[in-house]
Amino acid sequence: MAVDRLLTVSQVAELLGTTVRFPRRLIEERRITFVKVGRHVRIPEAAVHAFVQEHTVAPVPAARSRLRSVA
Repeated sequence: MAVDRLLTVSQVAELLGTTVRFPRRLIEERRITFVKVGRHVRIPEAAVHAFVQEHTVAPVPAARSRLRSVA
């Protein structure tokens, strides 16, 4: 059984490129999986990747312009 690496809130913030306030809010709102180790909170690395995957927005293909050139 492969054990997923547990990250601190600071490590998650660095990975996401945010302040520590953002992952703390995700934890408080129960929007990301986390583990309580005593009074410490850890987030599985796979949960961070899953969160990013779920919230990734695909680009919209550019629509062709209906206007014709006048030249």
